[in-house]
Amino acid sequence: MVAKHLLFALLLSFIASNTHSQEAEKSILATFHSISSHDLLKDAAELTSAKYGGRLSGSPGYLQAAQWVAEELKKAGVKPGLSDGTYLQYFPNAYSEVLSPGSLTLLKGKQNQEKGYNFPEDYFPGSNSASGTVTGEVVYVGYGISAPELGYDDYSNLDLKGKILLMETGVPYGKNDSIQLKWEPYSYHRYKFQHAKELGAVGLLYVSKIANPNTSFLKDFIYAHVSEAVAGELFEGTGQKYTETKAEITKGLKPSSLLLNKRVRIEAKTKHFPDSRSCNVIGVIEGSDPSLKEEAIVMGAHLDAVGSPGTLFPGALDNASGSVDILATARALAASKVKPARTIIFIFFGGEECGLYGSKKYVEAPVWPKEKVVCMINLDMVGNGTGFFLANGKTHPSILKYFTDANEKYLHREMNASEVRVSFSRPRTDGAIFEKDGYKVLHLYTSGTVKPVYYHHPLDNTEALTPEIMEDAAKLLYLGILGLAADK
Repeated sequence: MVAKHLLFALLLSFIASNTHSQEAEKSILATFHSISSHDLLKDAAELTSAKYGGRLSGSPGYLQAAQWVAEELKKAGVKPGLSDGTYLQYFPNAYSEVLSPGSLTLLKGKQNQEKGYNFPEDYFPGSNSASGTVTGEVVYVGYGISAPELGYDDYSNLDLKGKILLMETGVPYGKNDSIQLKWEPYSYHRYKFQHAKELGAVGLLYVSKIANPNTSFLKDFIYAHVSEAVAGELFEGTGQKYTETKAEITKGLKPSSLLLNKRVRIEAKTKHFPDSRSCNVIGVIEGSDPSLKEEAIVMGAHLDAVGSPGTLFPGALDNASGSVDILATARALAASKVKPARTIIFIFFGGEECGLYGSKKYVEAPVWPKEKVVCMINLDMVGNGTGFFLANGKTHPSILKYFTDANEKYLHREMNASEVRVSFSRPRTDGAIFEKDGYKVLHLYTSGTVKPVYYHHPLDNTEALTPEIMEDAAKLLYLGILGLAADK
């Protein structure tokens, strides 16, 4: 019955025009089979190529990638999504260009004997570091938080003037509950950086070897991301171990800051562009049903990645994979003889890695009335795995069923779903911005990792992708969207 229900929904538009159901099914399956892993991999190779420079939002490379996507939508027959007849929705987006890997050096003993750390094994340069060189004593400051209302201060009784800080990302409180909400303002990288500079620090070693443009550019403030192994070495000779000290902080919610009696030198070469802008790419396929076309289904994935901080970070899994799946779905729906009854909106977000700028811009200036949007489907990192996971799906079973039906009849992948779970920590995906604004949102992920995941890493290239799951994700979306769009 489930499969028949899906097929019935898919055929509504054809039945309405007196087209035989068998012809409709044949047409649907012809388009379904035209979706190819070869084409998806080719598109991913395009977006991850060096000419786009890692698609750092705000950069010329990102804008070129956005223009390429817009041209592909135009070729496919997908109409511009903006009222002025264009595909690009602009917003301010400052960025920094990292001109070299820089260096990180430990200065040992009275003679300042040097031990150089290696890029990218030991450190990544700061994506928004100021340009220059800084040398100083290292102070471990835990999570870098001063929260008097929570009875917590990593900086109590510390003189940080001229110091370089060794700092954790995030917050020490780990539960997802209402108390986490009180910690949320202190979880932002920009808060941590600004507060450290205000207290007199001149540099920062951030214990998170992940390239990250979601940080602050602060004049004369130089920083790098370092591995836990580097942090452990900086603790040597203190009588404490790095991993144990961090664990004690999170267990007792008590700071454990200390002078490490080490000196380091950080060198960075960057150029900051404070007045740049970025954009979302938005395309629309108008619904075929005279009544239902007033309602829309939104599909989104972030197009940007983290740029080239020291070398090219291709951003294949995160998130060329989601972008090319949406592009493939847009091509299929545009080419399909069975047209979606409702309007379909495709959004390729900019600025996700910088702080969800693109999704925030869209909900502030939507191209379709929110009350007329059936749901938003968000894709992020859907290029490595063997199965599917639809977060929030169980809370929206009337939407979920079209995707589970399509999978059971045509794809036969393992598929799971979850209910909506309130998150008290800071939003980390574009879909979360839509949820906060009141949209129904389903997040499509892949499950069952096949290859190593190189998150925000130079090895996140097309070799890290599983083309077969990308093909099936696009096929799932094509069938599921057709069914959902026809649901009365």
